[in-house]
Amino acid sequence: MKRSLFGYGGTTKAIAKNCQDEGIWDVYDDKFSQISKDEFGNNLLPVSEFNPDKSELEIPSPGFPPYHELIKKSQNLISEYDFFASKMPFSVWISGTNGKTTTTKMMQYLLEAKGSVMGGNVGTPLAELDTKAKIWILETSSFTLHYTNLAKPDIYVLLPITPDHLTWHGDMSSYEAAKLKPLGMMSENSVAILPEIYANTPTKAHVISYKNEEDLAKFCGVATNEINFKVPFLMDALLALAVQKIIFDRCNANLLNKFVIESNKLEEFKDKFGRIWVNDTKATNIDATIQALKRYEDKFLHLILGGDDKGVDMTQLFEAINSANTKIYAIGSNSDKIMKLAEKFQIPALKCEFLDVAVTQIDKNLKKPTKEANSKEAQILDEIALLSPAAASLDQFNSYAQRGDKFKEFVANL
Repeated sequence: MKRSLFGYGGTTKAIAKNCQDEGIWDVYDDKFSQISKDEFGNNLLPVSEFNPDKSELEIPSPGFPPYHELIKKSQNLISEYDFFASKMPFSVWISGTNGKTTTTKMMQYLLEAKGSVMGGNVGTPLAELDTKAKIWILETSSFTLHYTNLAKPDIYVLLPITPDHLTWHGDMSSYEAAKLKPLGMMSENSVAILPEIYANTPTKAHVISYKNEEDLAKFCGVATNEINFKVPFLMDALLALAVQKIIFDRCNANLLNKFVIESNKLEEFKDKFGRIWVNDTKATNIDATIQALKRYEDKFLHLILGGDDKGVDMTQLFEAINSANTKIYAIGSNSDKIMKLAEKFQIPALKCEFLDVAVTQIDKNLKKPTKEANSKEAQILDEIALLSPAAASLDQFNSYAQRGDKFKEFVANL
């Protein structure tokens, strides 16, 4: 009998390389057109070669959708997390729609000196994590949770859930169910930190619920003004501190305040004219963009929206946009959809289709600061150009990071 891996990305390749104690792997991927071997001796096979009756174990790359033919044929499907369940040390899983990466990195920053390592969706596959580490801090996607049935966290941190990945999951209820799935597997000795709306979800874990940042600050025993991070990063910071408090009964806000936010998330910079542009390319869903709107609610926004919206209804986003303080520049594969919504909500909008066109159009409209201005003029000039697409980038770019790099390049070339 053979052990099978579906997809040959970072997660599965790490397993193929590091987990050969029970023999080599059969790796199936749509990109393989003929049978070959990798540098580790594993078999690389076209999808058509998979025989479920000859496979004793199947582990999919997290992004493999449930409607893929390999998934449908599988008889012994487990997740990457399930495969490492028996070897996993004390673990903290972080999930939700937005803020997972920042919360995970902040948590690692606080706990690294205590022997934690960081991985999962944040970049390091479980197969490359030290099983002798004291704590695993794992950014956990809804894809992974969908396939996980054995592994369970000691602490589960759930950020707010808003529509995302609906094409993959099928609908919002299935996406939400995946995010809540760990709660049903947790034990009496575990802890779940949850948005208040999910506080009554059946679980054996001890539940700490929160409505907002103030609730989290109260639990941590700190004041929000002691934290250097603004919305939306304030919630991420407080969740990281909450986990530190649960494990070590203390919160080190001074240490956390030294943490540096990664690029591509509300990254502010100025052009040669002194105008402010914001690279929020990592805002790949509507909630992330709504959070950006909250941060700049006192500014007039030249907002670049669009890309692959993954089948999400964007009405909630347009309800959050202040038509008096925003002009939309639509790009990407859903630009027609954006223009129709802008018309419905009477929000000024321009169909640009491409990012460089949007930057050029904003350049014509974004006012330049003056050295001398009365208060009224200063208010009018208080404008920001914001790339916060509320959509994935793969319709036009290799990644959200490339989209952000191109954005900065186009602005630099004005």
